[in-house]
Amino acid sequence: MESTTAEMKAKTQTTKDKIWTKDFALICMANFFIFLGFQMTLPTLPLFVQQLGGSDQLIGIIVGIFTFSALAFRPYAGHALESKGRQFVYMIGLAIFVLSVGSYALIGSIVFLLLMRVVQGIGWGFSTTATGTIATDLIPPKRRGEGMGYFGLSGNIALAFGPALGLTLVGKISFSQLFLICAALGVVAFLLSSKITYKKVEQSKYKSAPMKFDIFEKSAIQPSILLFFITVTFGGIASFLPLYTAQEGVKGIEMYFLIYALFLMISRTFAGRLYDTKGHIFVFIPGTLMILSAMILLVWLPNSFVLFIAAALYGLGFGSVQPALQAWSVDKAATHRKGMANATFFSFFDMGVGIGAMTFGVIASSFGYSFIYLTSGFSVLISIIIYIFLLIKTREKAIV
Repeated sequence: MESTTAEMKAKTQTTKDKIWTKDFALICMANFFIFLGFQMTLPTLPLFVQQLGGSDQLIGIIVGIFTFSALAFRPYAGHALESKGRQFVYMIGLAIFVLSVGSYALIGSIVFLLLMRVVQGIGWGFSTTATGTIATDLIPPKRRGEGMGYFGLSGNIALAFGPALGLTLVGKISFSQLFLICAALGVVAFLLSSKITYKKVEQSKYKSAPMKFDIFEKSAIQPSILLFFITVTFGGIASFLPLYTAQEGVKGIEMYFLIYALFLMISRTFAGRLYDTKGHIFVFIPGTLMILSAMILLVWLPNSFVLFIAAALYGLGFGSVQPALQAWSVDKAATHRKGMANATFFSFFDMGVGIGAMTFGVIASSFGYSFIYLTSGFSVLISIIIYIFLLIKTREKAIV
């Protein structure tokens, strides 16, 4: 009888710790389609800006204004997740994103593009803050690092196909047709997410506490700062690498994104589990060193082979570090602050990409594209130094 009871308990625990539920599969699929639409615009938008007569600096501003728009609205999204509910925030964000990307098909001027990039940023800020929180709700706490790795994989698979597909299509169809396809993918994400059973907001538990509007979740600040210095590199790659390789006569930019995404996916199979069992030190240091190596190779960039090695290193590094830092951000937050922890995490992500893109626009026009990746390498080095400082500080407190 005792063995039967023990078996039943073990079975219940296994079900409790199950990651791949129907709702988790749906949020992963929805995330895939919205990211696919987004990734298809990422390397093609700078080409579109050039067609409209924009400069390198203007490309940086258009990329940056999107991320700062998302950044400005993430705190509102974080609070709305706890007051209005996950579904409300996510569906509103998806709807805004779909309409803004679809409107690109009608754009004929830089001014209108800037305006719609702001609108798109709002939709992106709401939807990505919500989707990370929804995934967190659905993943068992004991397997959060592993689960966030799998969830991140849905975006990475989109990354494997999105940039290459966008660059291929833009040579065969018009920009207007490309943007309409991207909007249609957002509609698919909207339909899939309407089938999810969302976690209900537990307002009663915190009703006695006065509602205070803040911008960041304090427990998520440290990993988010580390993320900021790493995602600066992403702004340089997404905005300027297609232009840099074209200038240098290095072929294979579509293959770069494919290799990058492939190794990003490989990292998801082990990095999350490594975080859960060994902690962030076993993920962060190796991951950031790989990203740093990738930046050094991009500064050099003599041929396609070096470009592909850089892609593999960047994919392994970024794919390991990003979900580990996100899990770290959420782990220390109180239950009713998970939404704000995700908002904080993505706010620093946005700041890194936005500040990077805008800064790199100036650097590209003044010193050339290779200096973008030299600056990116220094940014990653700063992240490593801060991490070592935090590690020493934590260990000193533990001894005391």
